[in-house]
This record gives sequence, C-alpha cells and structure tokens, in this order.
Amino acid sequence: MLVISPSKSLQKIELINTIQLLGVAYHFEHEIEESLSNMYNGYEEWIGEFCESDLHVAALSFRLLRQQGYYLSSDVFRKFIDDQGNYNKALVNDMQGLLSLYEATQFRVHDEEILDKAVNFTTIHLKLMLPKLSNSLSIQVSNALKYPINKTIARVATRKYIAFYQEDKSCDQVLFNFAKLDFNTLQKMHKRELCDITRWWKELNLANELPFARDRVVELYFWSLGVYFEPQYNVARKILTKVLCFVSITDDIYDTYGTLNELTLLTNAIERWNIDAAENLASYMKLFYTALLHLYNEVEKELAKENRSFRVNFAISEMKKLVRAYFQEAKWYHGNTIPRMEEEYMKNGIKSSTIPNLSTASWLGMGDEATKEAFKWITTEPPILIASSIIARLLNDIVSHEREIERGDVASGIDCYMNEYDATKEEAYMEMRKIIENSWKDLNQRCLKPTTVPRVLLMPVLNLIRTSEFFYKDEDAYTSSKNNLKDVISMVLVDPIKV
Repeated sequence: MLVISPSKSLQKIELINTIQLLGVAYHFEHEIEESLSNMYNGYEEWIGEFCESDLHVAALSFRLLRQQGYYLSSDVFRKFIDDQGNYNKALVNDMQGLLSLYEATQFRVHDEEILDKAVNFTTIHLKLMLPKLSNSLSIQVSNALKYPINKTIARVATRKYIAFYQEDKSCDQVLFNFAKLDFNTLQKMHKRELCDITRWWKELNLANELPFARDRVVELYFWSLGVYFEPQYNVARKILTKVLCFVSITDDIYDTYGTLNELTLLTNAIERWNIDAAENLASYMKLFYTALLHLYNEVEKELAKENRSFRVNFAISEMKKLVRAYFQEAKWYHGNTIPRMEEEYMKNGIKSSTIPNLSTASWLGMGDEATKEAFKWITTEPPILIASSIIARLLNDIVSHEREIERGDVASGIDCYMNEYDATKEEAYMEMRKIIENSWKDLNQRCLKPTTVPRVLLMPVLNLIRTSEFFYKDEDAYTSSKNNLKDVISMVLVDPIKV
C-alpha cells in the first residue's frame, strides 16, 4: 500500500501518518524515509498543488517532515494569516485542520512567531469545539490537547489511537487488523521481558532490605518502554531498566534517608568504584553499593561478547556525576541553604535531572551506531542534553513542589526562583513553564538534520523527555503510581487488544 500509493500525494502522507500513529512504522522505516525525502526534495511543487487552501494538508506534511528531521520553513502557514497577522477566522470550524496545526506547532523551534500564535489559536478553538463533537471525536481531541504526539509515550498513544481508528470512516481493515496483531505480539514480548526483570529484582531483594526506597520495578520497565519499544532493543531495555532501578534507590538514599555523614562516605565510595571502598559504609549502604558494582560488572560481561564493553566506563562516569549532584543537593538541604537559581541550582539540576546518566545508559545495549565517538560526545553535555535535562528537572519540580514542602525537602527550582526574584508561587510556575517551552524549541532544533550523531541515537534522548512529560503531566505519577498510571500500564502491558 505504501509503495503503490502515488508519490507526493495526499493519500501517501495520510497513509504514513496512520502507519505511524498505529505504531507499526518500525516495520517500514526505509519506505517512509524514502517517501518523505522525495516529498521534501519536491516540496515547492507539492505545496503548490495541494496546500494552497487546505490547512490540514499543509500542517500534516509540515509535521511529518519536521518529525523526520527535515527543516521546513514555517512560512508555509503565511497563507492562513490575515492582514493583521492573525489566523483567518474561517479556520475556526475546520476541526481536522486545527488539530493538525496544533500537532505541527509542537515541533516548532526558536523565532517562529507564526507557530507561537498558532498554539494559542488552535488550543482555544479546539477547546471551544469540544462540546459540539461526537463522543469519540471529543475524547480524541481532548487527548491530543493533553498528550500531543511530540510529548507522549509512543506505546500509550498507539493503544489509544487503535481505539480511535476503529471509529474512523476511513479505517482500512487490513491496516487495522495488522496494527492490533502487531500490538499484541509486542505486548507478549514485553511481558516476557518484564518477567525476567521482576525475577532479577526479587532475587536482589533490595526492596525488602531497603524498605524506605520506592519499589517501582514495573513502572521503571514501563519507563524504558517509553524510550524504545521495538524488538531490536530488548537488551537495551533490560539494561536501562536495571540502571533505572538503581538510580531510583540512589535518589531515595540521598533525598530522604541517609545522614550527611553516611552520604559523604557513600559518595567517596562511588567515586572510588571499588569493592574495597564498601568497608566503611553503613550496612544498608554496603548492600546497595555491592549490588550497584555488580550490575555494571554484569553489563560489561554481556557487552564484551560483541566488543562493546568500552561503553560501560562512560556509564560509570555518568553515575558518578549523578551522585555528586545528589550529594550537592543533600548538602544544601542539611545546611538549610537555598541556592541561586541559574548559577547553582540549574547547573547542578542538569545532572540531578538524571537525563545525562540515563541517556548514556540508554545507548549501552544499542547497535553499532553507538560508537566510542558518540559516547564521548554525549558525555560532554551537548545542547540537546542540556535542553532535555532542563525540561526533566523543572517538570519534576513543578509537580513535586507541594509534596516536598510538606515533607520539608530540599529547595526546588520553584523555591530558588521565588527566593531570588521575590516572586509568588504562581509567577515561579509561569516562569518554569516558559523555560520548559523554550527548552522544547532547543530540543526540536537539535533533532533536525544534519545531526552530530546518527538520529537513531538521538531518539532515546528525545523519548526520555517524552516519557518525563507523560509521567509528570499533572502529578508525580512515578511516586504516586497507584493513581492513574496503574491503569495506563495495564492498558499497555497487561490487557491485549481484542482481535
């Protein structure tokens, strides 16, 4: 279907979009890349033929190309603007066009005022439309407003879209059945992986030995699934989940449990990264430290089979950086210090966001693209990593702020901003959201071709942030995972789709 649909046709881009939304695009990466490359190279001709007055076509083709890493100028939307620089009033009843434009705006970069305006325009009018839409369409639009394609977990979006697609008048039965079977097949594979991980976690027995730490092995596997769900990443997923389990425990030791003296000893031991360094540690830390070193040794042995063991040193180095950042936060907390926002808190927060550590860990089990040069690049904190870390740090700060105040926790970005700029809580929240929005523009920019490392390596970094956006949407769904997250995990990992 993909190959025989006419090149540079509306039929072709609609089909690519549907294949992507149904979660089966990983089977057709070469064909999709070829189609979009052809479209990009002949874009002037295409835009003249189809997009003169059709907002949906203009916005959909713009999004698909940006999503694929092709820079397309946002000037394509000028034709939908009036003399005052506002979007034409006639567009307010074009539900499909508004929705496509809204999704396209999520891929905007800096200095695209036309798309900044489009965000407000589409959000307002889609919300106004909601009461007039049929039930299934209303659910679809509400879902898009909350979880746009660029800011959600692919497997969750796929599971929901399969249900929406069933109601679609243009639903193709062959494609629909294929997507359902594919989802269920992958779900079985993911269940087997989760069984292996759970067995490993239970044998470690850290959840019982460290009862103060959050026991979230299923949620953390689900986090890895947000980073990559495709079959070829099964080893990468298992390694990343195990690293996530240790990052979570490390966070809880430094954030809620360890005394400053204990944390000083643990930080020094992790810097030394040697089993002999365990002797001075408190007994619970000794247990944790020994298991941590063992995990990285195991990963090194596994990667050595394919001459990839060099990767582990980069991951260990990032673990040390993360621990230093956690230790700095602990020192601020124990010293009742509120750090300065930009120079101190955010500088440290880039590392404490966990993104540099997890991005590096996410490459451990990947293919040949993850070269020594690529690892050297990612560990120098390139701009894509800075932008990702800022988003993750501030999203977490916003949703955890109230709970952390009650718990008397370390000052977050909200507190630092309020203290430094004599701002109200609401002003601080607004500023944080503005910083997050600008960082998304940086992130989108850095995913455009040409990229310093292959785009296949940038996708896990981008997906880590999409997963953070999902987990920290309205609450800290990781800490309070029994609220709404439980149902989402069941939908993706437990309940198959009826075929």
